[in-house]
This record gives sequence, C-alpha cells and structure tokens, in this order.
Amino acid sequence: MFETKSRLALVGATALSAAVLSACGGGGGDSAPATPVSTLGTLAVSMTDAPACGFDAVNVTVSKVRVHRTEGASDTDTGWTDITLSPAKKINLLNLTNGVLEALGQTSLEAGRYTQLRLVLDGNAGGNANTVVPTVGKTEQPLETPSAVTSGIKLVGNFDVTAGQKTDVVLDFDACKSVVTRGKGTYALKPVVKVVPVTLNGISGFVSSALLGRSVQVSAQQNGQIVSATTPNATTGEFFLSRLAPGNYDVVITANDSAASVVASVPVASTTSTTVLSTSAAPILLAPGNTGSISGTVTMTPAGTEAAYVAAKQSFAAGPTVTIKYQGADLATGAYTIANLPVAAPQFTTYTSTLPLVFSASSAAPSGKYRVEATAAGYVTKSVDNVDITTANQSNVNFALTR
Repeated sequence: MFETKSRLALVGATALSAAVLSACGGGGGDSAPATPVSTLGTLAVSMTDAPACGFDAVNVTVSKVRVHRTEGASDTDTGWTDITLSPAKKINLLNLTNGVLEALGQTSLEAGRYTQLRLVLDGNAGGNANTVVPTVGKTEQPLETPSAVTSGIKLVGNFDVTAGQKTDVVLDFDACKSVVTRGKGTYALKPVVKVVPVTLNGISGFVSSALLGRSVQVSAQQNGQIVSATTPNATTGEFFLSRLAPGNYDVVITANDSAASVVASVPVASTTSTTVLSTSAAPILLAPGNTGSISGTVTMTPAGTEAAYVAAKQSFAAGPTVTIKYQGADLATGAYTIANLPVAAPQFTTYTSTLPLVFSASSAAPSGKYRVEATAAGYVTKSVDNVDITTANQSNVNFALTR
C-alpha cells in the first residue's frame, strides 16, 4: 500500500459538536433555556499532485488558503476566511503522487455554498521559497513566481459547508504543466491547480520493475485530454490514478526507450470504486523501441503571458485519440521539444476484468506518426497532422496562435 500521510484522516465527514450557550437572568418559570443550533461547519483542505516532467523536485511554499462565498470577490474585498499556515510550509509536490495528500489545515465556516478558493504562496524574494531540481543537472534553482501567487491562485470549484459536519477539499497541483522554462537555465511557475474529490477511488496497477528509472508516466485520459497522471512507486512499480469522476478513461503508459501502451475504455464505476489493471505478480511490461523528438516554436498574437503547451497525439481507427506526451513552450522564446517519443506503434488493448490484460502492437495507429497540437488559454488551438519521426527527428513544427 502507498504511504498516505493524512489520506485516511481526511476521507469522509466527521461530527462537529454543537455549541451550547448558557443563558442567565430572566424571570422564573420551569422551562430550561433553549440550546441554539450551531450554524458552523468545518472546512479541511489538502493538496495532491500530478507528476512533473523532467524534474526531481518541485517545491512550493504555501502560506495560506483563502475562502469566499462570491466567485468574483477580489483579494481586498471583505468576507474572506483564511487558513493560515504558520510557519509557511515548503512542500515538494513530487512527494504527493499516487493519491498521497498533504494537509494544509482547517477552519470553521458558516454553513452555505462557497464559490472561490485561493491558494497563496510565499513570494520568492529570498530565492528558496519556490524552487525546482532539474533531472538533468540536479542543482536546486529558484522558480520565478508571478506576483499573483502572493494574492492567491484563483481556483475553480464550488463546495457546500454543512452545519455540524466537515467538508474536505483537495487541491490538485499539476507540477508538469505548472513549471515552464523561461530562457536558458531559468524556470517560471504558471500554476495549474484544480479542485478534485476527496474520496479515494480511481485506477490502479503495477508496471514492471524493469521500467523503473526510465521516466515512466501513467495517465487517465478522456477524448485525448489528460485528466489525471502519476508516476509509479520507485520501488514497487505500483501506480494509482486517484480521485476520478465516474466514467470511462483511456490509460496511457509511457517510458523512455519503449513503445507506449494504451488500455481503452477503463471504467470507474463510482466515487468509491477502484479498477485494477494489473497485479504485482503480473505487471505491465512495455515493449522496447526507439524514440525520436518533435520540436519547433509557438508564437502568440497578440503577445500574452499565458503558457503554451504542445502535445503529440495518436488516434486509433475505431478507437480513442490519446496524448502520448506533451511539453510546455519556453515563455521567453516559444521554443519547445517533445523528446523520447516512441517510433514504434503503441501496444493496445481494450479493458477487461480478466487479468492479465493482453496487449498487441496496434495496426490502427501509425508507427512514428503524430498529430501535434498547440494550445494556450484564450487562443485558438492549432494542429499539424502526420508529423513523421520514423526516419528522422522533426525540428520545424511551428505554430502561430491567435485569439
């Protein structure tokens, strides 16, 4: 089983004792003073993470979480309730994969619906509050943070607080999308954080220990969009794609020097169910294969401060479209490189509850050919089809995004 820190402690609701107020004075009579019913509930907030691409550590320092009833409230408006971490907590996001939670704290709130959450980070004036450790180089470096993080990263997600009960909220900090390069040897934080269910459900399994150390990534996708991603346990190879909304998912497994493996139509039946894809006795082993790369630049008109992302996708005839890998474009130059893309056709199977799953090289997806897609918030998505790396890397796949 995974180490879970506070996972079990945060699952489910707990009772909050009603406040009993004593009345004094008054004129006679036999009736006892009324006991007012508490209008307070409790909000508990935790953090989890998707894996980071190309980093051994991604550290952020959290100083507080802010809560407001009104979605449009500014950071200077009245009505905020804060969960303050004192001292502020420096968290390595890469320790929070496979469903692990880091508790940020809790507070009492008036019962009702709340429509705005803000995650407040320390600024990086000292240089070490928010940092990264690149896999190549291994030296801790400061992570440039936008001024907005000190007033709070605004999160999308409504939740209800019920009197006398605890409401648990989990913030999923996507380190892979949140860290982008900014010129040579520098890195910037473009926070991508979403609110996910606290109940532990999802998709689990094991990859072969022979793959460990080769940058294995496992993702759950819908319509080619990554919903959740993780890295397997570095010792056991176990993975857990946690806190998924009920529905069907395509699971994509990649590793350096390997063909990708895709499991289509994996069901997640409920908010409490877990679908198993493999066991420790029969783990998933990727087929060996050569890799290549796709690179180019992304420009945006008008110029903006948004981060652009480039994804290499493959489609299966009469089957799903999936993202094999993606990369953020450099904020200063627009340059990107998606490295270690498989040249061989992906191994494919459709989910069945009978294990082990049987994969076969797919003739429904072309070997070494990708649909390359560039996106940025507020800009029209652009794509290039049939980018072929079977004989050579492709280095001039450029995009000009417009609003």
